[in-house]
Order: sequence, then C-alpha cells, then structure tokens
Amino acid sequence: MFIKRLLLEMSAFFAAVVFSCLLVSCSAGDDYYGFPGAGYFGSWEPDLETDYFSGDKFDTIIDNPFVLTSEENVSTFSLDADSASYSYMRKSINTGFLPDESSVRIEEYLNYFTYDYEDPKGNETVALNSEVSSCPWNDEHYLVRLGIKGKSIEAENVPLNNYVFLIDVSGSMNGSDRLPLLKKCLIKMLDSMNPNDRVSIVTYSGHEELLLESTLVENKNLIKSKINSLTANGATNGARAINMAYREALDNYIEGGNNRIIMGTDGDFNVGITSTDALLELVENYARQEKSVYLTVCGFGYGNLNDAMMEKVSNSGNGTYVYVDSENEMNKVFVEESSRFITVANDCKAQITFNKDLVYMYRLIGYENRVLANEDFENDKTDAAEIGAGQTVTALYEIVPCENCSYDPESKEFAESLFTFDFRYKEKLNEESKLLSCTQNKFSETCSENMRFAQAVAAFGMVLRKSEYKGSCSLNLVTELLGNGFTFDPSGRRCEFSELVSRAFSCN
Repeated sequence: MFIKRLLLEMSAFFAAVVFSCLLVSCSAGDDYYGFPGAGYFGSWEPDLETDYFSGDKFDTIIDNPFVLTSEENVSTFSLDADSASYSYMRKSINTGFLPDESSVRIEEYLNYFTYDYEDPKGNETVALNSEVSSCPWNDEHYLVRLGIKGKSIEAENVPLNNYVFLIDVSGSMNGSDRLPLLKKCLIKMLDSMNPNDRVSIVTYSGHEELLLESTLVENKNLIKSKINSLTANGATNGARAINMAYREALDNYIEGGNNRIIMGTDGDFNVGITSTDALLELVENYARQEKSVYLTVCGFGYGNLNDAMMEKVSNSGNGTYVYVDSENEMNKVFVEESSRFITVANDCKAQITFNKDLVYMYRLIGYENRVLANEDFENDKTDAAEIGAGQTVTALYEIVPCENCSYDPESKEFAESLFTFDFRYKEKLNEESKLLSCTQNKFSETCSENMRFAQAVAAFGMVLRKSEYKGSCSLNLVTELLGNGFTFDPSGRRCEFSELVSRAFSCN
C-alpha cells in the first residue's frame, strides 16, 4: 500500500513538472520556434553540420550595373556609415560558414574600418579626398576611391549625452551572445561616460516598461543595478516601446547635446506592429520632428536575426546599424569608437560627375540600397546618412576608360579631370545643406595603403557575393592585395581581416 501510494505521488510530481515546463514554453512567446539559442535550459551549442544562420532575414541585393556615361554621367548616393554586415560575416566565418550572399553589403565592409584620412581644416566639419588606380581584378579598368572624414572632437568639447537604452528582453534574447552581451555593452559604455550625462532605460517583451527614468550617470551604481536585473522572457512587442523611448528622449532633451536612443535587439518583433513599413513610418515621424533624436540599432544573436528590418529602421531614424558578435566588437562600438555616436554631419550625399570624354562606363561598388535620384542631391528634404565625429567613410567606383583616355606618364595626370566629386551635408538636421567639391585628374600607378586595403576588402565582398562583376577576384587575389600587412592598423583590425580571409578558404 505504501509503495503504491509513493508511486502515485511520484507520478503526480513528474506530471506537474512536465506541465510546468509546457507552461514556460508557451509563455516564452518566441522562445520555442526552433531557432538556435532560444531555449531556457542552458546555452545552446551549434551543430556545425548544419547552417544554423538560415533563419536570419536579409533583403535581396542586386549589384549596381555598369552605366554608360553617354546615357548618364552623374551618379548620386547617400553615404553609409553602418558596419553590421561586416561583423555578421565575421561571426559566420568564425563558426565555419561563409555568410549568406544577401547579407554582404560591400559598403559596410569598407566602412567597418578607419582609414588614414586627414581631418577637416578650418571651420569645415567634413574633409574630402580621392584617388585613382588600376583595377586589380580587371587590367583594362580603373578604380576610383572617394574618402570622407568627419571632424574629430576633443574630449573637453564632447557634448552632454541624453541616452535612452531601449532593450529587447523578450525570450529570443536569451543566450550568452544576446541579452548578457548587451548588458556588458551598456555597463562598459557607462564606465566611459561623463557623470553629467543622462540615461533612461526602456524595456520591452510582451509589454513595454520605463524601467529607469532619466538619471545622471553620476548615479552609475543605480543604473548598473537596473541593467544587471534584466532577464529574457516573453514575446516581442517593440513598437509601443519605441514610442515610449522617443517620448523619454524628448522629455529630457538637451539643447546642443547628443540625444540618442540605443536599441539592442535581434529584431524579431512578433506582437503588435510587426511589419517593417509600419515601423519605418513610426520612426520617420519622430525623425522629422524639430528636436533631433538619433537612433542607433545594435543587432545581437543569429538564427532569427531580422537584419532587413533593423537596417531600414536605423536609416529612417537618422542613425546607424551595428551587429555585436563578441566582446571585442562591444569594446569597438561602445568604447573605442563611441565618438561616432556624436553626429557631426547630417544627411550626407555624394554626387559624382564623370567626364564623358575620358570615362566610357562606371559602376558604384556597393551602396545598392543607398542610390538616390540625381535631383535628390540638392533637395534638403531628402533623408540621407549621418557621419560621426572622427569617422571615415569610403566609396569605390570601377570605371572603364574611353579608348583615347591616356595620361602623361611623367606627371601621371590626365589632360582633363576624370570626375568631379560633390558632397552635401548639414551641420544640424534642420539647417540648409553645405556643398563641398573636389576634382581628380591624377592616376596612381603605386596606390596608397588606403586604396590597396579598400581594393582587398571590396574584392573579398565580391567573392562572397559571387558577384557577376568580380572579374578575376578570388580569395588568393585578396590575400595578394593584403600583402605583408599595413603600417596604419588601429586596434589591429586590418590584421584580423587578413585572418578572416585565411579562414574563409576552409569554410562551407
């Protein structure tokens, strides 16, 4: 009788445990949709026999084609200062896989790195430079490099920050490379901030919450305790939290300061407003307001990463999009390059006018989703990208010369300018834009380190994209272009790139 009763009680106990587990699974919302790293019961370890990045969402990219200058000799595009595509590639390769072709945005590969460009002179907040060299993947073509640098700001001149940390605490943020890494990021950032800066915290899962009202960073321990208390659970309803974050930023707006929302998420909105178009409209409505609040979107995790949505939302919110795949990237974004959160040039647009007598065809490498109509260049209502303090931006064109296009072998100069590089930007969002221009008539047989490195990065991107325009590009060519390294290599990131290229040889 005793044994029978004991067995019955044990059966009831185990049934309760199973039922409780099912309840947790159901209440987790997006925790159990089958993607990697989403569970509650310990960290997920990848099975290297399968492509566990397959649930990530990217927009399809179609390479920019060659354009005949006889039909259109003017090319206009918005700059891109994002870097998410590069660090996503690094995550993929370090795990043994080549990245999804649609994830490869070559402009973000180029602009992940800092280039050795001169600072602006005088009262300008932006400086331009350009260079023309031979094209390493097609001997009959030239390569044009355009360089832009935002003005650096001395520590004593850094404006006060009004940050709203908008944190996704839904179940899909469970896993060591998601919410725990995001928490480390924010705490690391706090330790480098001014005591008079302000921080608010808004969280969201099934519902939104103002976890911490705007608080001076001198109360760092309070802010850290709020961050450390965060746990991942529930579905993802981000739209109402975005509204709350903007209201909090506007309520505590600092005139002349850096007012910015820093959003940490995997982008997996599955409750409330979930369509990208509706989210874009929401963010654009705030971006058009007189008070300028910027938006930085930080992507985390893999397997259900909504890259397509996050890139578009950050663009619409006058901001940038980064992907944080490691503590090293965390340190780069939130400490080493935190000055990039301070915008020095707004709505930055480039317009290149090619000389029809010298250039037969041209192709913009990358920037496919940043191309603008030529008439948008002078239209100050057209939204474009922002550049942070001390930030460099690079763009490449591959050009096909006309048959009679030749340069003086002694002076290395063409008889006329190959192109004019016009650049428009606003020092403040609601002001009129300013125009800068430069021309280029020189050819460099021995290209600069800046050009050689940009060539290698672009070639690598075209190989990964399997671009129809890659010519003789190969991993071997990329290795050859990298050569024996570079004299300019802040934080060793170019060396790291060389190691990634080596690993790519053995990836699936």
